[in-house]
Amino acid sequence: MYRGVATFTLDTGKCPRWLFERMVRLGREMTRVLVEEYGPDEYIKRIADPVWFQSLGTVLAFDWNASGLTTILTAALKEGIRGQERELGIFIAGGKGKTSRKTPEQIHEWGERLCLAPSYVHNLEYNSRMAAKVDSALVQDGYQIYHHSFFFSRNGAWAVVQQGMNTQNSTARRYHWFSESAKDLVEEPHSGIASQLFGRRVMNLVSKNSAKTRAVSTELVRGSYNTLIKDIQLLRKHYTPVSRVASFRRDKDTLTLMALDGVEFKHHSVEWEDFSKSKYLEKILAKVSYEQPNTYEKLLATEGVGPKTMRALALVSEIIYGAEPSYEDPARYSFAHGGKDATPYPVDRETYDQTIDMLQKAVWRTRISPMEKDKALTRLLKS
Repeated sequence: MYRGVATFTLDTGKCPRWLFERMVRLGREMTRVLVEEYGPDEYIKRIADPVWFQSLGTVLAFDWNASGLTTILTAALKEGIRGQERELGIFIAGGKGKTSRKTPEQIHEWGERLCLAPSYVHNLEYNSRMAAKVDSALVQDGYQIYHHSFFFSRNGAWAVVQQGMNTQNSTARRYHWFSESAKDLVEEPHSGIASQLFGRRVMNLVSKNSAKTRAVSTELVRGSYNTLIKDIQLLRKHYTPVSRVASFRRDKDTLTLMALDGVEFKHHSVEWEDFSKSKYLEKILAKVSYEQPNTYEKLLATEGVGPKTMRALALVSEIIYGAEPSYEDPARYSFAHGGKDATPYPVDRETYDQTIDMLQKAVWRTRISPMEKDKALTRLLKS
């Protein structure tokens, strides 16, 4: 299974009622057949695979490369299994907009209705919150999360499907998580890599190559608050956003910046915020310095810690202590081009063939009309 995210064109408007009703009906049948054939845990695993998820959306009649596929498919599946969750052993929480913020609450409600162990329910709620935090604060790719859904089974398998939007380039990017892949929530926790658009400079703090940055950031908040603030003030004194340093020498992605202690040094040309007026940042840094979280995950989990805090710590780690994070976009695969020219990677034909074969069998076993089956299979083969 690939690891990563998926990017699509940003949709506007609403899904027609007649289309949504058909998607609900077919989604209910597909879910029933797939659970009967492979079990609920395997179904959750497949949801976490962006190729499989995208293919399922196509079978249910939505555009292959549209951002609306994520939100409408999730809503259709959630509505389709309503009242049958116990029988199927699959539960879906969250959704788009305001509904996404109700995900932990909905997980908790299912935990009470199913009499699940409180520790198990708390773990699911925690994973949901951390997935949202990681993709907004540690993968700083310019996409704002607006859709978050959490799929889980009684047996402990869970998947997160969330989507962010970038209004500047009118695209949406989808992030997939699976419980087996996310053993470490802050180091490459995603499942599946698929993207239509790649960022040139993305601060990727979940990359394995950012391990030193994560370690130094944790050390910074476990040390003296006064020392940390002095480091921040050092940046404020000597550095401004890259857009204001055109006079410095440039060499591709590298800038030679003004000297500290009389020594010139270089760092990557990355756009970063001016923290000079951020009183809230100082307040949060004071809080984490007082609480002293002993791991990077606990640092991120601290209430109030967000993208600006993690970015500030990463920049201090890089510029002052030499712990450079990864600036490589975690996206790796393109649905739009299929990678037929092996760019950025060759097509994994075995994965696609297995996906098509599984969904074809499921369509044939659904209790829908032969005409609807033919249409679903045609959409699948054209995707």
